[in-house]
Amino acid sequence: MKISTFTNKLMAPLVATAFAMVSTTAVSQEGANTLDLQQITIDNVTVDGAEFNSVTITSQSPLTIEYGGVSTMRECERGIGDASTVHFGRNGVLTEREFEMANVAWSYFERYFQEETGLVNAVGNYPSTTLWDTASYISAMVAAYELCVIDKREFDTRVTRLTNTLRNLDLFRGEAPNKVYNTQTGAKVNYANEEGEVGMSALDIGRMLVWLRILKERHPHLANSVDNIPMRWNFCNLVSDDGRMYGSFVQGDGEIRYVQEGRLGYEEYAAKGFALWGFDVPRALSPEPLNYTTIYGIDVPYDGRDPRIFKNQNYVLTEGYILDGLELGWDLPTDRSGDGMTASHGWRAEFANRIYLVQQRRYEQTGIITARSEHQVDGRPYFVYDSIFADGYAWNTLDPTGEYQPDRAAVAAKAAIGLWALWDTDYTDLLFETVADLYDPELGFFEGLYENGNGYIPLQTANNNGIILAALLYKVQGPILQQTSDNTQYWDTAYAGTDLRDNKCHPRQMEEVVNCCNCAGVEIPPVIPLEEFTYCRPVPTGGETAATDCGTEEHNFPLPEPRAVLPQSCSLPQ
Repeated sequence: MKISTFTNKLMAPLVATAFAMVSTTAVSQEGANTLDLQQITIDNVTVDGAEFNSVTITSQSPLTIEYGGVSTMRECERGIGDASTVHFGRNGVLTEREFEMANVAWSYFERYFQEETGLVNAVGNYPSTTLWDTASYISAMVAAYELCVIDKREFDTRVTRLTNTLRNLDLFRGEAPNKVYNTQTGAKVNYANEEGEVGMSALDIGRMLVWLRILKERHPHLANSVDNIPMRWNFCNLVSDDGRMYGSFVQGDGEIRYVQEGRLGYEEYAAKGFALWGFDVPRALSPEPLNYTTIYGIDVPYDGRDPRIFKNQNYVLTEGYILDGLELGWDLPTDRSGDGMTASHGWRAEFANRIYLVQQRRYEQTGIITARSEHQVDGRPYFVYDSIFADGYAWNTLDPTGEYQPDRAAVAAKAAIGLWALWDTDYTDLLFETVADLYDPELGFFEGLYENGNGYIPLQTANNNGIILAALLYKVQGPILQQTSDNTQYWDTAYAGTDLRDNKCHPRQMEEVVNCCNCAGVEIPPVIPLEEFTYCRPVPTGGETAATDCGTEEHNFPLPEPRAVLPQSCSLPQ
């Protein structure tokens, strides 16, 4: 067996009893532990006064390795720029246990990967997925690479296979991705995984846009492939003129209905995905209309739109807030500061802290360990919204039909690990211990642990394992989106100034609109620069440039002159 350390920081004082002349630069041996090995490689060592980058010790019989004062941290020399600056919650490299968790979570994506399409099943063996779950797969790939679970070759191979499939998806009515796709064929399907289409989800597309932006920011060599994915999409029905997001579904009569999509918590998170690509979505980013309910002394925010009128339930869940924290640091889409201790989208951080604290208070008052989010369940109803507040009641667990399902309430693994990463407290330590070992080492983490004592939920999903990997990466590097690339983007320049962008309602990234409130003293350069006026004198105005004194006298080209040639025949002189 061979052990290779990542850096000398990982090396404890090591003493090989059969090779006493080998010593490391570390000093302490207190509290020594023992490993029986037949080979070990030690980095940065001194042998008889000579320094070596590494020394490998082998023996025909097991070596007794004593080590003390050992850091249980793993270091991985990957990352971008200053991504590992101080940030909210837990900071530091992964422990051996946490690194093993990362490997376990990644095993899901190895087991349920579909070679033909590059997609991964959303739930276990069932060959179906959504854009939301596929975004979780991208988060898993990014985190697995950054945490040294996979190498660059595997990362690039997987990503390029996936982007090829995403670039060529059969779109819903030619507009944007369908809600569901078959992972084996890449065909759009209905919820029974039968060929067909069911509509578009603005929330799913928003999450995908977040991770496509993360992908190309961290890996600029993939930017062209990434940009070509949304270039095919038509956003005209997804983003309204007043800055809201709209999804669609197919009615029983086959007609398409477009409906405003998203509620407090999820809506703003998904809207950030659109905003990161230049879409103007101020209404979707706003928390209004807003109400509060008081639970254990905490004013818990919830969406103020009446579900009886707007036909959309106002679930208060953990996931939208922790995704915003882990991936975006609760920052505005325009924030490029990289400050992990300042949330520029302040009210999002404020509300996230309330969402965390009310769950801790519930544990303190009732003894029920609480980390709530929507999740899969075994058997009917297959899926529940395990809410903090919904339909007028706290701790209300509902299935998609609105039926009360109290026995399906659970400590969601993704919520528990997400809260643990974002808040460094005794309570999140307890959450961590509750779910950290609930896994099959070859299949990934289970969905969670039922609150009523019925054991763990015997299902593994892409979303659960992808979020767990993202949470582990957050601990090491902080908010995962690091807007550090200043490269020209194909998304910004493609078809600039043509109707092709307008026809798909793509933002005009190469134009800058000045707020009319600030127009005084602001000069907008004309489309045709003044210096390009050669035959007319330009006259700047408040709109188009006027022209006067036009003529054809001034030009830069000489008049053509005849070229001298020899005559075809020569006449006799006179």
